Amino acid sequence: MYVKIDFNSDEAIYIQLRNQIIYGIATSQIQEGDNLPSVRELAEIVGINMHTVNKAYSILKQEGYVKLDRRKGAVIAIDIDKLQAIEQLKESLRVILAEAICKNISCREIHEVIDQIYQEFERG
Repeated sequence: MYVKIDFNSDEAIYIQLRNQIIYGIATSQIQEGDNLPSVRELAEIVGINMHTVNKAYSILKQEGYVKLDRRKGAVIAIDIDKLQAIEQLKESLRVILAEAICKNISCREIHEVIDQIYQEFERG
């Protein structure tokens, strides 16, 4: 699994790690049933603290992307209620769209950006 962390970013490392794993799932680089590296192994590979990896894995578990198994470690197991996921998406998009409106980005431009990003994941 390839993980790209920007140590100069304002975004917390555990959030970057979480996002990278979600991108991996969305682009089919990581699939249902795949094991993620152990906390210790991923921490060594990326060069970060084990607690940071553990926090990312815990969030992914809470969000329904992985199951934590004492024997197998973190396993990709998508367990998301679609209606709940849509509601969460709406909440996230509200802030993003409000920011876009404040910056005079049109609805058409927003749709173009969304289509472009969606196609990037389909090509994955």
